[in-house]
Amino acid sequence: MNKKQLQSEQTKKRVADAARALFVQKGYKATSIEEIVEATGSSKGNIYYHFKSKEGLFLYLLDEWDREWVQKWEQKEPLYHTTTDKLFGMAEQMALEDLNHPLTKAADEFFNNEEKTNEIEERIAEMVKGHLRFNQHLLQQGIDSGEFKRENVESLAVVLESLWMGLGQMSRSTSLEEALKLYHLAIKVFLYGIAKDSN
Repeated sequence: MNKKQLQSEQTKKRVADAARALFVQKGYKATSIEEIVEATGSSKGNIYYHFKSKEGLFLYLLDEWDREWVQKWEQKEPLYHTTTDKLFGMAEQMALEDLNHPLTKAADEFFNNEEKTNEIEERIAEMVKGHLRFNQHLLQQGIDSGEFKRENVESLAVVLESLWMGLGQMSRSTSLEEALKLYHLAIKVFLYGIAKDSN
């Protein structure tokens, strides 16, 4: 990386860090590009050069959040010996990390914002595809190891992602202890169902 590229990356990081602090403090809608300019000392043009828009900047922060989440998971994953254990471990990390993340409130505002451009919609769809690939990989491990029945792994991944998304919304107003119980129960239901054994 040459000096110009290094300076550009440093500027990008400085803008992202300052914007994150503002989004955490004020929320997504109440934070303006002008405030980000003021907080960073960068020009509006410089911010648009790196991120294209306020939405693009926020998506960059969401991508960072995703990367951090995956890094934490990759450190913990070897502690779990079965895919079933991994699913319960994921549920715990979802409850602990996502519900307590400083950007959670701003992310809720962002996703509920009706003024999304096609480019933003496409980037959100890419993020969801990444989550689905992650779920598929994990579920395929369980199928390959003989823990899970041979089902359509793409469909199972969608069901699991829907579970995570729904739990994320429904757990917002509960205590962390209650959220952990809900996430744990959700994985039990996903794995074992609720129908009584007919035997």
